[in-house]
Amino acid sequence: MRFIRIIEDMGHYVHLMKRVLTKPDKSLVLRRQFFINVQSLGFDSIGIVAVISLFIGAVATIQVAYNIDNPLLPLSLIGFTARQIIILEFAPTVVSLILAGKIGSRIASEIGTMRVTQQIDALDVMGINSANYLILPKILASVFFNPILIVMSIAIGLVGGWIVSLTSSLLTPYDYVEGIRLFFDGFTVFYALIKTVVFAFIIASVSGFHGYRITGGALEVGQASTRAVVDSSIAIIISNLILTQLLLT
Repeated sequence: MRFIRIIEDMGHYVHLMKRVLTKPDKSLVLRRQFFINVQSLGFDSIGIVAVISLFIGAVATIQVAYNIDNPLLPLSLIGFTARQIIILEFAPTVVSLILAGKIGSRIASEIGTMRVTQQIDALDVMGINSANYLILPKILASVFFNPILIVMSIAIGLVGGWIVSLTSSLLTPYDYVEGIRLFFDGFTVFYALIKTVVFAFIIASVSGFHGYRITGGALEVGQASTRAVVDSSIAIIISNLILTQLLLT
């Protein structure tokens, strides 16, 4: 029964996305909603992304230094390994999982509240494509701004590692900077941004789907928010494996 329900939900999701990804009736309304969601979903997430990136970058550098405690290995290898971890996995995947919790729950609860208060029904009665009006701006805002957050996360994570080199005896700042410059491949950043765009679409669309299909009251809004975070996180993990296989092998 659980498997059948998953297949049924996937069908409803595809059907809803067909309604969402249509040309909006009024581009001015879409543009206004887009900038509103850039503020609420993007700029409001800068603080948490910055704090988490700084400390995780520092922790990643310390852990790498602990595991590469060998006099035969150059200290610059610590900066190189920390850079690869931050760019390839931490910034695009871990930060996206965090955003799934913050942004996903917000989208699901916002749209779900509109559903239980019959605001969505009112939009449908007026002949407005409510799915397109409510969900598309959130998808576009996430796809636009999340890559900016990830680039910021990469930079701040590397700064966190540099602070470790300044405040500890594990390595010198020179060794760390030499390491993050060692064998740099710009494709790794491109790979991280590709994953981020896919993850951003997953977060906004899956959360919008759960919020849009709510039936009930306030309790169901909370349950839908939880399902949105869980399903978005699972979808991110699965797509992360698929994208890694496609792009790095």
